[in-house]
Amino acid sequence: MAREEHLLSTDIVNRGISDEGSQTFSVRVRRRLPDFLQSVNLKYVKLGYHYLIKHGIYLAILPVLVLVFSAEVGSLSREELWRKVWDSTTRYDLATVLSFVALFVFTISLYIMSKPRPIYLLDFACYKPSDDFKVTKEQFIELARNSGKFDESSLKFQKRILESSGIGDETYVPKSIGSSENTATMKEGRFEASTVMFGALDELFEKTKIRPKDVGVLVVNCSIFNPTPSLSAMIINHYKMRGNILSFNLGGMGCSAGIIALDLARDMLQANPNNYAVVVSGEMVGYNWYPGKERSMLIPNCFFRMGCSALLLSNRRRDYHRAKYSLEHIVRTHKASNDRAFSGPAGARTGDLKDFVPGLYVVRCIYQEEDSQRYKGLKISKDLVEVGGDALKTNITTLGPLVLPLSEQLFFFGNLVWRHLFGNKNAKTNNNNNNNSQQANNIKPYIPDYKLAFEHFCVYAASKTVLDELQRNLELSEENMEASRATLHRFGNTSSSSIWYELAYLEAKEKIKRGDRVWQIAFGSGFKCNSAVWKAIRRVKKPSTNPWLGCVDRYPQSLTQ
Repeated sequence: MAREEHLLSTDIVNRGISDEGSQTFSVRVRRRLPDFLQSVNLKYVKLGYHYLIKHGIYLAILPVLVLVFSAEVGSLSREELWRKVWDSTTRYDLATVLSFVALFVFTISLYIMSKPRPIYLLDFACYKPSDDFKVTKEQFIELARNSGKFDESSLKFQKRILESSGIGDETYVPKSIGSSENTATMKEGRFEASTVMFGALDELFEKTKIRPKDVGVLVVNCSIFNPTPSLSAMIINHYKMRGNILSFNLGGMGCSAGIIALDLARDMLQANPNNYAVVVSGEMVGYNWYPGKERSMLIPNCFFRMGCSALLLSNRRRDYHRAKYSLEHIVRTHKASNDRAFSGPAGARTGDLKDFVPGLYVVRCIYQEEDSQRYKGLKISKDLVEVGGDALKTNITTLGPLVLPLSEQLFFFGNLVWRHLFGNKNAKTNNNNNNNSQQANNIKPYIPDYKLAFEHFCVYAASKTVLDELQRNLELSEENMEASRATLHRFGNTSSSSIWYELAYLEAKEKIKRGDRVWQIAFGSGFKCNSAVWKAIRRVKKPSTNPWLGCVDRYPQSLTQ
């Protein structure tokens, strides 16, 4: 317990006047994200450099060749150089020269063909529900109360969570949550899915002027709602897409599944030239609505809101001038091999299924299950922040060598090696003197400045607490976090589509300029943490259709009200 004290913070909360007329207070203990930049595992740094070397070997060889050629040519005068070239060429006949030229052209062509195809983001769309679905925090609680599914204690708990959530009074929820009927039905799920997905896709096809039949790859991700036929089949049927389309439907992969779907679409485009790919990311709020009393399962009710994103990718080089962004990197981190990160029923490990005891659960992070009343929902445990911090540490450590400037990499890597070599030695030496903690702190870690690698940050808007801790750990400014906080306030947590509402905010503010790099990072159950890095091909002007139109001018001022 002593080692976890630094992860805990306390707040004194005023509970108002009690029934006896006296002022009451309570102490709230919060678990913070671990300071993951203070402890970095060398193997993840090595993995990042492996990616860098694998794709940058040509860049390493080219300067050497140029240097050798310059040293050879630089020692000759112009007359001597021409004489040497003429003497060398006259030794060979025409057939030899042509063979050499053909071999040279073949080598260059082979190099160009073996390079990964560039992946362009032509455009994207984020669904903005109609005002019929808009609710304030008070209206949200009233909908929950009118459903008759919650006792007063559960309502007070949800209200308390909402007050500190960072969510504003203009988010969207399906009205079915106010019904006394069961909302987790296939009918309600399909209705919400068709509403948000078709809304986003209609806008995407209108903006890009691409016919649905021109799309060769379709990837849909939705974690909870996975009907048969699939959501991808629903889209193909609605838009009458072509019969040989490569379609995929990802389920159960959490709030970071949007980047996983993007990675899959990239792989498909690499294998299928001259093609378009559409990626659709969303979550169905009504289908995942929890009507029980378990507090850890009531938390998703308070944060998740309606939303969906759709993006159009292309691997055609002629689309370069009409594209907005090019995809630079994707780094994925999966911690499911860790029992605390995966979280599951006791005995449900490989080889232990015979020991499984129904009803006995060891929930450590995020897990979908039924409560004691058989109500289905997502259970979120207190270990979420710590497990998430470990996944984030791994992901950004692997990403660092790919994106950080050379100066930052040298400082970071040198400091890391120094601490591993001499920090451990000092700790062992001082262990005999009972003063190892003080000495270990003498070697301070160097925290890379990720603001030198990216101009814009789209951090998954899970909750205000998570955003606060990420800002503190990565030493980001309020401006860096503006898009994430604004998205959480205006649209709530829209799961895997949140990072696209954040990019839409940056475009609505006209902050994207040519050459700017955008970092999208998301995390979710499993536990997974994934990053995508984009580079702006051109300056992005304020779009004519954008979910932020009509409200973007109120931000960031609305965040302080």
